[in-house]
Amino acid sequence: MENSYVVVMVTTASREEAEVIVQRLLEAKLIACANIVGSVQSRFIWAGKLDSAEECLVLMKSRRDLFAELVETVEGLHSYEVPEVIAFPVVEGSKSYLDWLGSCLR
Repeated sequence: MENSYVVVMVTTASREEAEVIVQRLLEAKLIACANIVGSVQSRFIWAGKLDSAEECLVLMKSRRDLFAELVETVEGLHSYEVPEVIAFPVVEGSKSYLDWLGSCLR
């Protein structure tokens, strides 16, 4: 594959926070699109204790070379001390979708 596309997963404290982050990333052309998934229940260890939270899940499509700037932007807008920002490689995709994706990114 010519370009190294990724799906980036971020959880947020609210839908509003997700929308702010997505808007900024779209405006900067760091992502081509995002899916804001409704409420998800998260279970995790924080400060040495078991914890849980109701969060919003965001799946964003981008390119690997944009990831560092994407992370910096998310961290600057996010309410969490340590936000989840992880990327999964896109192994395959339809040519038309990947062409569109590439055309939307800087």
